[in-house]
Amino acid sequence: MSESFEKIRELDGKQLYYSFLSGAQRIFENQKLLNRINVFPVNDSDTGTNLASTMRSIMDAIIPTDNLKETAVAMADAALTGARGNSGIIFAQFLYGFGNELDAKQTMDIKSFAESMRNAVNYAYEAIANPVEGTILTVIKDWAEYLYSLKDIIDDFIKLLLEAYERAQQSLEETTAKLTVLARSHVVDAGAKGFVVFLEGILDFFTKGGEKHFAIPEQLTETEGDDIVTHEEITFRYCTEALISADKLDKTKIRNTIKVCGDSLVVAGSPQKMRIHIHTDFPAELFSYLRRFGNITYQKVDDMVMQHEILTNRKSGIAILTDSSCDLPKDILDRLQVHMVPLSLHFGETMYLDRYTIQPEQFYSLLAKSEQNPTSAQPSIRDFQNKYEYLCTHYSSVIAINLSKGLSGTFNSSSQAAKEVSERTGKKIDVIDSGTLTGGLGLLILRLAEELEKGTTHEEVMAQVRKWVSKSQIRVTLTTLKYIIRSGRVSAFKSFVARLLDLKPVITLDEDGRAVLSSKSFTEKASMKKVIRDIKKIAGRNKIWGYAITHASNPQTACWYATQMEKITGQKPVFIAPASPALGANTGPGVTCVSFMLE
Repeated sequence: MSESFEKIRELDGKQLYYSFLSGAQRIFENQKLLNRINVFPVNDSDTGTNLASTMRSIMDAIIPTDNLKETAVAMADAALTGARGNSGIIFAQFLYGFGNELDAKQTMDIKSFAESMRNAVNYAYEAIANPVEGTILTVIKDWAEYLYSLKDIIDDFIKLLLEAYERAQQSLEETTAKLTVLARSHVVDAGAKGFVVFLEGILDFFTKGGEKHFAIPEQLTETEGDDIVTHEEITFRYCTEALISADKLDKTKIRNTIKVCGDSLVVAGSPQKMRIHIHTDFPAELFSYLRRFGNITYQKVDDMVMQHEILTNRKSGIAILTDSSCDLPKDILDRLQVHMVPLSLHFGETMYLDRYTIQPEQFYSLLAKSEQNPTSAQPSIRDFQNKYEYLCTHYSSVIAINLSKGLSGTFNSSSQAAKEVSERTGKKIDVIDSGTLTGGLGLLILRLAEELEKGTTHEEVMAQVRKWVSKSQIRVTLTTLKYIIRSGRVSAFKSFVARLLDLKPVITLDEDGRAVLSSKSFTEKASMKKVIRDIKKIAGRNKIWGYAITHASNPQTACWYATQMEKITGQKPVFIAPASPALGANTGPGVTCVSFMLE
């Protein structure tokens, strides 16, 4: 190297932190490339998104100090909390090992840096149930061992990192020959590539010098790379993750208990906080095992079959996103390639992901047995950010339609996340307040997907979606007011009167998408007949485009409504489906919804 730099013989906490943020910057800039070359362990094209999420958690959570040990430990904890995917969790575990191996000192020299990095490699390997060479693990190991070999002959961090980086590049190139799937696709391992570009960013910090403001770039860099045309078979459908906290977590016991659930198992973290990653076909069963060990504070379930489909057989350049209050059946969602962010459900401290780690039948069974009142919660802004980041690497634009903002903060979370991601990526993202939920939201999504299949542009379809929202209506009959009164979803005075008289209400939504008591009867049957009379009047003035029936453990009433609606419209229902557990948490069992859209 012809350039000369002032020697750095010791590092403090702030230097460590800002150098890592410079590395994170390179991850953000190469996110699209990392997604594109991701073929191992499955071709789900999300390694870049997952590593970016892991890095963003460090940027969001850490305020650096001069104390090296404190900063390293805090970075590791933040990375573990926000880690996603195989590579992200492996990287977080490597950071945990590095911080754990450091002495409690303000600074560190080259020798202690090299020793801590080499020792941290063991932590990364121990997290993997079946370590595979030719991945990020191999490159981290080769890099750390080379650092260690230089610790006694180099007295400058910049020179140390430059020479070790060259070894990491060599190790990265060797991954292609070590894994058949990489050789067949003519690519290097995506996670390993992510680690190498991270090292590039660290070098950039030290060679350019000084602390600077780091932010996620305005655009996702379109780095050159080969398009992937081959893939491995997906043996388990769902990439599933959890964060568990307890006083004394036993990594070996957790691994031995859940290894029967799937493959690609990673268990990382400390005795107080552990991150689990596994590919499985049965997320709900997996989480029933994990709850035995501690409090599950985070859950994630990604559909790798869907991810592979949008990579190899994408129906449109415009992504459709909704939330789990949309009650379109799974086969329709899959066929239309609709993406979803789940709401969460809580029984006390126990958390579930709506429709992913708890299904309707499981929810209502638990509701009947539990003494605790369930509650629902909107997805976080981070949940939507991660989904939008992923979609923006595969689609030209995104249209999201979410649960009525009059009933939930889901729309607001989605909108804020969309604005931030759109500004960073330059991709167009529109978020629509559906003004409805359950079957009404499902019909909107279905009509949007069918329009996009015709080749309608983003701008053209947006104008139509807003018209469809105004033409969507819903009628809801309940067998009990207990749950909806508790949820606060209807006027307190009206609900008091109805409860006092033990009436069976009909709920609809007003112009703001808020639940209102539209009528009441002494029996459920009388309320149902009022709904049908009301819809018959509307159908006499307007043609109904389609309708859907959803219900909470009340198939008999759902079938009755379907029969009556077919007489009115001459059409079969677009779908009949169990209602989302998130709806059931606020309305209880027995609720039945008739949703319809006018032409």
